[in-house]
Amino acid sequence: MPDSRPDAATPTAPTAPTAPSGPTAPTAPTAPTTLTGTAPATRRSDATRGAILDAARERFAADGYERATIRAIARDANIDPSMVMRYYGSKEGLFAAAVSVDLRLPDPSAFAREDAGRALVTHFLDMWEENEVLTALLRVGVTNQAGAERMQAIFRDQLLPVARAVCPDPEQTPARAALCAAQLLGLALTRYVLRFPPAVALTRQEAVAWLAPTVQRYLTAPHP
Repeated sequence: MPDSRPDAATPTAPTAPTAPSGPTAPTAPTAPTTLTGTAPATRRSDATRGAILDAARERFAADGYERATIRAIARDANIDPSMVMRYYGSKEGLFAAAVSVDLRLPDPSAFAREDAGRALVTHFLDMWEENEVLTALLRVGVTNQAGAERMQAIFRDQLLPVARAVCPDPEQTPARAALCAAQLLGLALTRYVLRFPPAVALTRQEAVAWLAPTVQRYLTAPHP
């Protein structure tokens, strides 16, 4: 018979002893995260840009600037056209990024200092008339920042060394080269892009006769 006294208590199971305190056991190191099978985002981006530029160079060379399309370039690169626009913004921006122009300027040692103006004007007339890419880049450069920067780089890296070789004062070389570029690009813009009739009508000999003395003065005349 159970004990019904008020002070009787139901026995409880003994509590397990608490482990003595001490230093916390080291946590097992987490396995390093790997990128196996997944290229980093930057690497994927670089690969996409490279594929776009390669396709653009081939398409611009094959079709010319006017006929090449973003859709055709994207198809060649095996990507969606929206990706081209994402990276380069427009056809003009893509063209400016894709093209590489070697002006093939004459070696200053190949002509006398007093013939530098004629040599440069003659050479640039050859370039404008034979190089569709250069004319297209000029067209892009007057309307697109990327094209303008590409033209600036081309003339800085290729015309400036020639000007430095013939200018009497090295400190004036950048300004003199810029003045030469103004003449050469001005002729190209009016003759081959905007196609002003009087500029187009100039014979090659007339163009050289008019421009060569001015370019020569910019290169070698005393500072005014």
